[in-house]
Amino acid sequence: MTTPQHPSFPPRRPGRGPHAEEGDGRAVGHVPVDAHGTRDGRHEADHGHGAGGSHGAGGGHGAGGGHGHSHGHGPAAPVSRHLRKVIAAILIPFAAAVVVGLAVLWPGGAPPHERTGVGFDRQTQQATVTKVVELSCQSVNASGGTPTGDTSTAEGSSAVQQAEGECKRATVRVDTGDDKGRTFDEIVQPDQSRQLHEGQKVVVAYEPSAPKDLQYSVTDINRRLPLALLAGIFALAVVVVGRLRGLMALVSLAISFLLLNFFILPAILQGSNPLVVAVIGSSAIMLIALYLCHGLSARTSVAVLGTLISLLLIGVLGSLFIGWAALTGNTDDNTGLIHGLYPSIDMSGLLLAGVIIGSLGVLDDVTVTQTSAVWELHEANPTMGWRGLYRAGIRIGRDHIASVVNTLVLAYAGAALPLLLLFSIAQSGVGTVANSELVAEEIVRTLVGSIGLVASVPVTTALAALVVSADRPAQGQGTAAGAGAGASARGGRGRRRKR
Repeated sequence: MTTPQHPSFPPRRPGRGPHAEEGDGRAVGHVPVDAHGTRDGRHEADHGHGAGGSHGAGGGHGAGGGHGHSHGHGPAAPVSRHLRKVIAAILIPFAAAVVVGLAVLWPGGAPPHERTGVGFDRQTQQATVTKVVELSCQSVNASGGTPTGDTSTAEGSSAVQQAEGECKRATVRVDTGDDKGRTFDEIVQPDQSRQLHEGQKVVVAYEPSAPKDLQYSVTDINRRLPLALLAGIFALAVVVVGRLRGLMALVSLAISFLLLNFFILPAILQGSNPLVVAVIGSSAIMLIALYLCHGLSARTSVAVLGTLISLLLIGVLGSLFIGWAALTGNTDDNTGLIHGLYPSIDMSGLLLAGVIIGSLGVLDDVTVTQTSAVWELHEANPTMGWRGLYRAGIRIGRDHIASVVNTLVLAYAGAALPLLLLFSIAQSGVGTVANSELVAEEIVRTLVGSIGLVASVPVTTALAALVVSADRPAQGQGTAAGAGAGASARGGRGRRRKR
């Protein structure tokens, strides 16, 4: 068997540790690599041992064609203590400020108010439809008689159905509250979109000032069972596929909802600045979700920094353009009811808070993905400088930008689809539709969030590339493992090392 000819190697310097890559084992050309990630038994990096018969990352011996195994399949090598101190010096004061903000602005519950009986501000109870009887609409409708006029219109057609069609009388039993067991009758018109049937669970509204036989009325269907079942299927799928990380994701999701319900919403209702509350609340959600799901590491910390910078950009742009476009945030019945109940709430600030919180979830995905991509590129080729890491990472990020921005735009368009249909029916021009405040809010929300998402890719990629390329791990902290993994990933092709 002919031994491959190797270029001359400079002698190894014992005890150089992680810097052995820079001066030892540099090849002039391509060096054959065996199936186990070693170059004819020579290992690209070792754990600080001398040249003779040293045990490298691949586990080979000496210069012969040794049989070794690469150990580069584990988690990323830990960063140096100095770099951890630098990251901690940035994030610990930020986390402390978030905790102080939570403590200062914690509301202790939403302020009470008298119910208006309008929209969502009604007292509701759970109930069950116990009996449904069909009867003539003429016998129950007060108007009586066959309507006259144009029946081609929606109003005329509805009047005909209510006069000549078959209605339903549903007997409903109240299942919760002080009037538990009480029954009342509900007349269901034939043209109503929501028809009742026996045994159906419903939600009823209670109005104490109305006559006794009109105090209760059916307002909606009780959907708790199908929604709970769907949530259970979702949780099971996340845990089965994601295992421990999926479980941590569910825990962080629950914590996010708790912060939203017990801090963000009540604090805004108490009169705190919506923007400040949103920044503090979203920062707390970000810290808990990222560290809980991805671990307390430098990689996660870089993703946190990238997310924070992008959120700040979204906040600045949102504040600028919401003010410039004179968006009030009071555009429908729900926001009007909120403003009527709590006049002190800054509705435009509430709109900006929604932009920040709505962008946070997608930002987490982008920053974590970009950070992980840069880290894996570094593990595959530890000799790559920060510019090379940035260029490779940004190529991955461009694909991510296209998909994420498209997702965000379609999500907002889907939510506003009924409104867009109304404008289409009215045959309004694009300029007219976009200029209306209802649509302009969604445009600003979408574009500001998308700009933040686009900016998060180069920002996070640059941060991650600078961190991993500037890192100098302590002696023996997996430099050889990274080199072994890089050789194995190159599939047998040598690579010239840079000084």
